[in-house]
Amino acid sequence: MSNQDKNDQAGESKEIRKQLLALLKGGQAHVTFDDAVKGFPANLRGKVPDGLPYSAWQILEHMRITQRDILNFSAPPTGGYQPIEWPDDYWPKSAEPPSASAWEHCIADIRTDRERFETLLTKEDSDLAKPFRWGNGQNLLREALLIADHNAYHLGELIVLRRLLGAWHK
Repeated sequence: MSNQDKNDQAGESKEIRKQLLALLKGGQAHVTFDDAVKGFPANLRGKVPDGLPYSAWQILEHMRITQRDILNFSAPPTGGYQPIEWPDDYWPKSAEPPSASAWEHCIADIRTDRERFETLLTKEDSDLAKPFRWGNGQNLLREALLIADHNAYHLGELIVLRRLLGAWHK
């Protein structure tokens, strides 16, 4: 491979990483995570509107659990990746947050885990396309797209839920 080809490849990789980071942060084609959760009234966080299966708390906690699972799959902690059971381990049972501070802790965890995943993407030696040694051919690119897609879907649900509850004032 020529030096020019290597430079072109490095430039493409840098641009892909830049676009993935922007996608994970949101705000291009959909509301950002911060805007979706900002000012969500505490008294409505555990309310399940008629015709919907989940409360805002359940959606938010599901996002946290799922993103953490993808992070743990992508960069397993010491001891390796420990899968969790679908769907039981991915959704909280209670519509209500377990404590007054649970909502804010969940938001902070989502932000921290996203930042940790972004660090994986920006590591110079990470290969976005190289399949993990574990799993069934998944790679860092696929997991980044999975987080972005999953979070965008559920952010949309949060906005609809807020509107149904009369709590969306953008």
